[in-house]
Amino acid sequence: MAQKPSIPKGTRDFSPIEVTKRNYIFDIIKKAFQSFGFQPIETPSFEKSETLLGKYGEEGDRLIFKILNSGEKVRKADLKALEDGNLARFSNSLSEKALRYDLTVPFARYVVQHQNDITFPFKRYQIQPVWRADRPQHGRFQEFFQCDADVVGSTSLWQEVEFVQLYDKVFSELGLEGVTIKINNRKILSGIAEVIGAKDKLIDFTVALDKLDKIGEQGVKDEMLNKGISAEAIEKVQPLFGFSGNLEEKLNQLKGLLSTSKQGMEGISELEFVFEAIQTLGLETATLDLDITLARGLNYYTGAIFEVSAPEGVKMGSIGGGGRYDDLTGIFGLKDVSGVGISFGLDRIYLVLEELGLFPETVSDKVDVLCINFGEKEALASLKLIKTLREAGKSAELYPDNAKMKKQMNYANKREIPFVILIGEDELENNTCIVKNMIDGTQKEVPFDEVLTAF
Repeated sequence: MAQKPSIPKGTRDFSPIEVTKRNYIFDIIKKAFQSFGFQPIETPSFEKSETLLGKYGEEGDRLIFKILNSGEKVRKADLKALEDGNLARFSNSLSEKALRYDLTVPFARYVVQHQNDITFPFKRYQIQPVWRADRPQHGRFQEFFQCDADVVGSTSLWQEVEFVQLYDKVFSELGLEGVTIKINNRKILSGIAEVIGAKDKLIDFTVALDKLDKIGEQGVKDEMLNKGISAEAIEKVQPLFGFSGNLEEKLNQLKGLLSTSKQGMEGISELEFVFEAIQTLGLETATLDLDITLARGLNYYTGAIFEVSAPEGVKMGSIGGGGRYDDLTGIFGLKDVSGVGISFGLDRIYLVLEELGLFPETVSDKVDVLCINFGEKEALASLKLIKTLREAGKSAELYPDNAKMKKQMNYANKREIPFVILIGEDELENNTCIVKNMIDGTQKEVPFDEVLTAF
């Protein structure tokens, strides 16, 4: 007996209703992007390895899916690296292309490559799948969609303000209340590393700090020690783990800690600008909060850092994130082009909406009407009627085969189709049809030109 086929771990098939619900989320996000003035682009599912590698830090590089060379290109493999035990170099020599890890680095490549055709500031949105060789778990997949919006060509902090509003708009439209938009600033983290004497360990410091919600305070301290950050420096970081109070109180605590750091104070000033603007403009359902331990381990962030957490009580990681990157296009040769962007985690948002029962009943893969097939003449008349129904906004279909009535009715029941139309010889002769309500069992005969009144 043939073995039942399967799919790789970390990937999924989607049923019709799942695709319908995902499209509901896509449509709301896309509409919000467009209302904020963002334009759509798309980039290839895979890029040159050199485009992606080295842009996400050591941990990110390990999660990039590489595409093996084929044909004659296999001869380029660095066998000496294999003999020397340098598996990373050997692996890189086997691959010249890789699946995209996110949408931001490919976007930076796009901007540089098409810079002469772009009007700056350039606002783009992109909704496409990405791939990460991460360990699959609840809410974490190896293939998933990202929904990104970015602006490049402006250093204005009004962009950060608008992204907070964009997050709030989307989650309000989805009916997802209690969402928290966390914000921090990379300059503040740099300032903290400076004042504790660990400026040369900034990346290790931020990567470890970003894991606080996963490995806890002691786990973060242990990782910092393992990365060469001194116990004295870690002791100075201790106040970070106990930051509390409202926004003003948190900022005052930071000012005391970072009073000797010019860069740290710049970060505080930028946050104050965003907080004051949002306080004036207001938010519909989301809450804006300062999370000083928020680092997001991506090396390209230079200013504001965003992360969105699901409502309290929902066991889910972040459902969105992003930040300011002042030098991302510089790695591709285009200097002094600042950018800022955010991403929506579609798959996690889907799971949250499902858990909280927030998908509207109207979001359904169900067909409104099924026409029973009694033969060629009746089927042709049914298709004429179906055309009228579709033009009126109803979804309708004809059962394709002249099968037994019981089989066609069972099909309607299994598909949960609420109305069935029957056109037999007598109805065809009288230019009428029988409309049967499959929910309450009632039925009535109506003329063809009055069929819309029967629903």
